[in-house]
Amino acid sequence: MVETTEAVQTDSKTEAQSVEYSEANPAGDTGAGGNIDLLLDVDIAVMVAIGQTEIPVRRLLKLGPGSVLELDKPIDEPADLYLRDIKFATGSIVVVDGRFAVKIKNILGLGDAAAGV
Repeated sequence: MVETTEAVQTDSKTEAQSVEYSEANPAGDTGAGGNIDLLLDVDIAVMVAIGQTEIPVRRLLKLGPGSVLELDKPIDEPADLYLRDIKFATGSIVVVDGRFAVKIKNILGLGDAAAGV
């Protein structure tokens, strides 16, 4: 039985082949096409969080017009801005031409975003 197992393992082995990779392009050289402008026009969703709360499902089902949910942030705390669930900035909620807007206060560095600041 052991000999059969070893024979199967021997048959299923594959040889490794060496692969050579070209050098990475220096900063500023984008390689094929040589133009980063393609990415600069791509839209990306930005989410702004002004706070959060947790409520029981029973209360959620009773919500209707006029219901008020209190959030966990004081009004003087900045809103958090996210790109794909990663916090990248903070800002103040303002009104521009009758619409909500965000005035950026702080752009977070990689260390700040990873720490959840």
